[in-house]
Amino acid sequence: MLGYTVVRGGLGLLTVRRACLAPRYAHSAPRNEYRPIKKVMVANRGEIAIRVFRACTELGIRTVAVYSEQDTGQMHRQKADEAYLIGKGLPPVAAYLDIPNIIQVAKDNNVDAIHPGYGFLSERSDFAQACSDAGVRFIGPSPETVRKMGDKVEARSLAISAGVPVVPGTDAPISCLQDAQVFSKTYGFPIIFKAAYGGGGRGMRVVREYEVSLFVYPTVNHPVCFDVCALGDKYGNVIHLYERDCSIQRRHQKVVEIAPAFQLDPHLRNRLHADAVNLAKQVGYENAGTVEFLVDRQNKHYFIEVNSRLQVEHTVTEEITDVDLVHAQLHVCEGRSLPELGLKQDKIRVNGCAIQCRVTTEDPSRGFQPDTGRIEVFRSGEGMGIRLDSASAYQGAVISPHYDSLLVKVIASGKDLNTAASKMSRALAEFRVRGVKTNIPFLQNVFSNHQFLHSTVDTQFIDENQELFNLKPTQNRAQKLLHYLGDLFQTGFAKAVRAHRGLLLMDTTFRDAHQSLLATRVRTHDLKKISPFVSHNFNNLYSLENWGGATFDVAMRFLSECPWKRLQELRALVPNVPFQMLLRGANAVGYTNYPDNAVFKFCEVAKENGMDIFRVFDSLNYLPNMLLGMEAAGAAGGVVEAAISYTGDVSDPMRQKYSLDYYMNLADQLVKAGTHILCIKDMAGLLKPQASKLLIGSLRDRFPDVPIHVHTHDTAGAGVAAMLACAEAGADVVDVAVDSMAGMTSQPSMGAMVACTKGTELDTGIVLEKVFDYSEYWEVARGLYAPFDCTATMKSGNADVYENEIPGGQYTNLHFQAHSMGLGNKFKEVKKAYVEANKLLGDLIKVTPSSKIVGDLAQFMVQNNLTRAEVEERADELSFPLSVVEFLQGYIGIPHGGFPEPFRSKVLKSLTRIEGRPGASLPPMDFKALEEGLRSAHGDEITPEDVMSAAMYPKVFQEFREFTANFGPVDCLSTRLFLDGPKIAEEFEVELERGKTLHIKALALGDLNKAGQREVFFELNGQLRSVLVKDTVAMKEMKFHPKAQKSIKGQVGAPMPGKVLEVKVEVGAKVEKGQPLCVLSAMKMEMVVNSPVAGTVKAVHVTADSSLEGDDLILEIE
Repeated sequence: MLGYTVVRGGLGLLTVRRACLAPRYAHSAPRNEYRPIKKVMVANRGEIAIRVFRACTELGIRTVAVYSEQDTGQMHRQKADEAYLIGKGLPPVAAYLDIPNIIQVAKDNNVDAIHPGYGFLSERSDFAQACSDAGVRFIGPSPETVRKMGDKVEARSLAISAGVPVVPGTDAPISCLQDAQVFSKTYGFPIIFKAAYGGGGRGMRVVREYEVSLFVYPTVNHPVCFDVCALGDKYGNVIHLYERDCSIQRRHQKVVEIAPAFQLDPHLRNRLHADAVNLAKQVGYENAGTVEFLVDRQNKHYFIEVNSRLQVEHTVTEEITDVDLVHAQLHVCEGRSLPELGLKQDKIRVNGCAIQCRVTTEDPSRGFQPDTGRIEVFRSGEGMGIRLDSASAYQGAVISPHYDSLLVKVIASGKDLNTAASKMSRALAEFRVRGVKTNIPFLQNVFSNHQFLHSTVDTQFIDENQELFNLKPTQNRAQKLLHYLGDLFQTGFAKAVRAHRGLLLMDTTFRDAHQSLLATRVRTHDLKKISPFVSHNFNNLYSLENWGGATFDVAMRFLSECPWKRLQELRALVPNVPFQMLLRGANAVGYTNYPDNAVFKFCEVAKENGMDIFRVFDSLNYLPNMLLGMEAAGAAGGVVEAAISYTGDVSDPMRQKYSLDYYMNLADQLVKAGTHILCIKDMAGLLKPQASKLLIGSLRDRFPDVPIHVHTHDTAGAGVAAMLACAEAGADVVDVAVDSMAGMTSQPSMGAMVACTKGTELDTGIVLEKVFDYSEYWEVARGLYAPFDCTATMKSGNADVYENEIPGGQYTNLHFQAHSMGLGNKFKEVKKAYVEANKLLGDLIKVTPSSKIVGDLAQFMVQNNLTRAEVEERADELSFPLSVVEFLQGYIGIPHGGFPEPFRSKVLKSLTRIEGRPGASLPPMDFKALEEGLRSAHGDEITPEDVMSAAMYPKVFQEFREFTANFGPVDCLSTRLFLDGPKIAEEFEVELERGKTLHIKALALGDLNKAGQREVFFELNGQLRSVLVKDTVAMKEMKFHPKAQKSIKGQVGAPMPGKVLEVKVEVGAKVEKGQPLCVLSAMKMEMVVNSPVAGTVKAVHVTADSSLEGDDLILEIE
């Protein structure tokens, strides 16, 4: 018993040796001290956890897994009998280092013993001690042994005491440069700095000149690295299980391990084994461990360190000795002796050769940079002589950046090195891993290398054989074909559309209808209410257009709600009808160009949130912009619907700029580019029945297999007739809106199309009575938005659209803008000016954002009483809206027929001109930096969707977040309350979330104070509450702003009402005629105010954020 007690305590060398000399006592002890293990926890993850679980299961021991929040879906928790979450709220690695939590889980679940695996806590003496203190056995050495072996300085001292040769080194960690200099002068360069605590190659650095670091010893040039596996029990018995050659390393990290070392001199092999066993006995080592040595070119060996744990490469030792090391660890922990287990040195024999390589998700061509993502394909190499130890190697597994990049350990066994290597090469060739990069091509080069197969390799092998990085690219033919076939699923949708009997309808009520009639103001609150009805009664719609276009920024800008949340909530309520969005090509959902990667990322996020069909268009039909949008939508996995924007009249031989040939040639290019569906986007409702037959009939003849979709507006009242003509000419899909949201600037009536086609070959299959019910809802809901309704001024359709060509989606927005700018009574003049502005700009295709440019110029002309001739004459001195200037610069692309001259040159003067596709010259957007900035500004609750909103509209998103921070979740308010507010004495309820309802009564409105505020009194859940709010109207009345006197040449007035975005000059500044002075903004329109004269700024009367009326004085120049 003396030996057992002393060795357990890790005391004195003399007693340990006495224990070794008294085998009779040692061997009699196990029967008295044997304590079987019934339940084992593995405080680790991945393949090593599974390896231990399998051994436990074989021995009838129940298993317990622990897992972090990031490892919820990992395989190791599924392989255990029980699994428990640890480290809640902690970072990924920290969860597995949370000793108190792990111990508590073990105690709570009656765990007998904990296996630490490798890495994480496996060499932490405080963890081993915590296990002991909690009455839970630690499957490994004693805490004291772990501490000694973890301290590289103390381990080195113990090796010296045991007579084991060591590389000369410092006796203690160095603390200053002088210590290192003395050492280097004694032994010369190069030397190695190594962390006093560490393993796995961490903390090692070769130094060839003076630097400062930690524990120092001279490096061995071109060493060979050998590990000797040792196994000890509680009674002083220690055996070795032969050596492993671990010389093939990268940055001191092992890549390939071989057992045994075939090029090793027999005498040296014996010395390595003996020294490893002596050192283990010196410290009273129990359980499995590894003693590492370096051997120089003179066959001198040097002790490096002891790894007091199971190693990654234990597998090759098991293969050549037929010893299950994990079984042995468990039995030793239970108290059984090595002889009792049949593990005596003379019984251990080497059988053949085994090689292990670590297949990792690293890219050798990029410096072994870790790769992450989803494994699309996984097929392993198997067969005789191959063993695989893995955890996350399966199709569909997601490789995260949080942990080690190990995918699978491949172990090949054979009668000798060449046999094992050939099996390894064959197995690696059988692997098929797609979706993430792996190091397999690099490993294949290693196993075909002549030096590796026929000579000695050392730790410089990889560094000195750069041909190993001549990687053969994987063909990936099967997966590429699958991507092609996956694309066919989308074209399969298109084929189903083409093969459908009858006419298909797309319902625009959720987007373009309310954009056209109600200035895009309809809230998600009202869309959600009717969504279940649509889902249940209109599941045979081609699609539901409900997102994108102007709805994206208006949701944040005016409705104070998240557009992504709208998409998510509608997707949940309508899972059975395809969704369609409007994508402005390279403009995404904005009014400007974005870097290419931003457009691709936007489509990806939209698809992930539930979008199906991407209707891609460009406001100028500029093909390069359209192709980028199509590619982005297709790459995201969406159905690509390329839309040709229609203007002019193909049936009028006098209008030849946009002729039938123009549209046919453009359609040819889009079909060749791979569009799934071809769309004609008649955004102003200009497509007359005769033109419909001509255009759609020609497209159907040219493209018999391509589905054709037609979008129009009913501004002139001919929409139903035109869509019937399109359907009869071969269109597969036409756009409609429910009756109470149809007509005028919206789409043709759904009910009318359903009724007109009923019983014919074009029958839609939609029940007319359900359309009536659908319409009733929107008739009531539309009344809530009366202030924005186009019927406030437009009482019927108007055929003057054939003259002014104002898009339906712009008509109400333009009207609303005109009112806000004081031009409400001049809207007729605005419409006429729209025609003239279009001619000034060269007769454009008019759809967002080109239609906005024409509208901005038209309002500018009316505001300043300018005719077309006057604008042309004074183009070099007028302060044009910014959108007009940027269009002429080329910011949205090149219009058909080119830019108008000399108008363009007079406006731009020396300003930059952009040639080609604008976005092509933009640097990629740094999403990581953008996200970090958003988190810094708004906290950590930033989603990928928030990042995209900020990428598209940084200022709008900022204001939206500020609004929600100040006013909370206004989306839970009813629409009347949101738009108009409560009446005095009105009582109402607001449901914040299920089970949380506020009972509110509006009581009174206080008087205006000197700060321009009023106190508003409420009763909230029976309690009196009040808030101070700014009375913006009263504050405006309290403030007087001087007007510019037109008779004074140096006074610069506001050309339109709006807010000052930026003041570009200060008092005393010298300015030239035409120099930008400030930037104004009103209703999405920005305008640069230029200096009308040259001179010196005398006074500035505005600041950023100043609100101005027309002709308000901005500054004075003398």
